[in-house]
Amino acid sequence: MPQQLNQTKRFSITLILSLLILLITFTIAMIFGAADIAIRDVLSALFTTHTNDQILIIREIRLPREIAAIFVGAALGVAGAMMQGMTRNPLADPGLLGLSAGAYAALAITSAIFPFLNYYMVMVTSFIGAAIGGGLVFGLGAIKRTQLSPVRMVIAGAAISSFLYAIAEGIGLYFKQTKDMAMWTAGGLSGTTWSQLEIVIPFTIIGIIGALLLSSRLTILSLSEEVAVGLGQNIKQTRRLLFLFIIILTGSAVALIGNMTFIGLMIPHIVRRFVGNDYRFIIPLSASYGAIFMVFADTVSRLIYAPFETPVVAIVSIFGLPFFLWVVKIKRGAFL
Repeated sequence: MPQQLNQTKRFSITLILSLLILLITFTIAMIFGAADIAIRDVLSALFTTHTNDQILIIREIRLPREIAAIFVGAALGVAGAMMQGMTRNPLADPGLLGLSAGAYAALAITSAIFPFLNYYMVMVTSFIGAAIGGGLVFGLGAIKRTQLSPVRMVIAGAAISSFLYAIAEGIGLYFKQTKDMAMWTAGGLSGTTWSQLEIVIPFTIIGIIGALLLSSRLTILSLSEEVAVGLGQNIKQTRRLLFLFIIILTGSAVALIGNMTFIGLMIPHIVRRFVGNDYRFIIPLSASYGAIFMVFADTVSRLIYAPFETPVVAIVSIFGLPFFLWVVKIKRGAFL
């Protein structure tokens, strides 16, 4: 009991600190950019009806962009945590296991054949594509009776992702959409609008709430299937629900930002350093830490070569690839 109280206390402190860091990071993102803006203009944009050129930049460009970064980071962080717990695979990530590639291919096909579809239908297409991409990877893993090792699962994900990206690129070349697709593949939040956020945010909130409701079951499932069955858990139903919410979170993020890998891998591992393996704590902290990292990466992408933008996917990869190799090194015994 004392140990549980200490863990709960540690979680509460960590969550409060993460929210304060998120507030600071968000404020920095509002102030700095190609055009630096005074803090009083930021406050005026948020809390008054006054307007000028600086306030318009905040309200119509930076504010929707950074709100999108918060929800995208939270969605990918939570989706990665759920995938790692569900598969007991420390390398699980929506971008590494085919979900992002599936959403990308589906969006490429839809935009080429049905360019008149509204953003809501784009979201639905993204969900379907994420489900197909993830289903192909997990289906490949189910061909063998023995479960694929984490590294082999990632290799399978890379193979499926390459196949889906090739389909998307081929469609882009045939329909002469390669420029638009290249900008989308770079993974960026430039041009995010309030109308897009009105569609994406509710789906992201639903996905995070679903993850929180399933967090206790996920904790048990992450330990062992035998333990879960022994405690009366319906494993198939739990996995279906988890996969559904993973698709919702990944699809909404990909529809808004494009292809993005490594956030869902890094964030849950960082969070576990603070709160252990209880997903009741991992899920909310993955949301807050994912939001912090995404706002940070987007801000760096805008500042590093201002007034030009560096693709945010490149910034994420600078941190993500070494982290991936570090996880492989420290967890190598689990990969045999």
